[in-house]
Amino acid sequence: MNVLGMQTLFAKEVRRFMRVPGQTVLSPLISTTLYFIVFGYSISGRVHEVEGHPYLHFIVPGLVFLGIANNAFLNSSSSLFITKIQGTVVDLLVAPLGPGELMVGFVGGAMIRGLVVGLLTWVVASVFSGFSLEHPLATLYFLLLSSYVFSVLGMLAAVWAEKFEQINFFPTFVMLPLTFLGGVFYSVRELPSPWSQVSLFNPMVYMVEGLRYGMLGSSPFSPFVGGAILAATAAVATGVTYGVLRSGYKMKA
Repeated sequence: MNVLGMQTLFAKEVRRFMRVPGQTVLSPLISTTLYFIVFGYSISGRVHEVEGHPYLHFIVPGLVFLGIANNAFLNSSSSLFITKIQGTVVDLLVAPLGPGELMVGFVGGAMIRGLVVGLLTWVVASVFSGFSLEHPLATLYFLLLSSYVFSVLGMLAAVWAEKFEQINFFPTFVMLPLTFLGGVFYSVRELPSPWSQVSLFNPMVYMVEGLRYGMLGSSPFSPFVGGAILAATAAVATGVTYGVLRSGYKMKA
């Protein structure tokens, strides 16, 4: 295992997004904060409580998840895709780095960006709604694994994509619908049939509800079931991404 190579690639990925913090950290933080202000204050006047929690408190875990998922995915997908477009992916392929080591570098950097944005969102939201952390270990588990899953999926999208339009396909047509159907701003149990049943097949529901359990102390979904589904999703995403990197799919000329 090339530990020095992994550390170098990881450090390069972190420096890459830290060079433009206004674009990579501040911009998504402002966007997520606007979600909180607009949805939180416009709806909380009509909906005072959801699942036993004040509405402003209820949406915080979902917004933290939103910041993590979007930024972890965008960091790994844009970084790897740009190396393909510019032709510098050849430098990675000839370097003494295996697929696992490439994943550690790209995914590690993307996780840092996702977690930074997510945690800053949590801090800003706490100013308006107050800080709440009922189950620290559960919160840490869902924070880390959610950022990991979307970092890996970002790499997979970058490997598959050949045009910028294809990179945008996943956030626009896959992640956005699943996110808004994932209980970020509402309880999925309040959806009419059959959408309440369909939502149970959305893995983002269990990520959001897992964070909700960890931060607020309760959730209509079992955190153990959600944790198992998240772990299974991470394992499948890791296996597929490792396989395509090892095969050189759309990476080698």
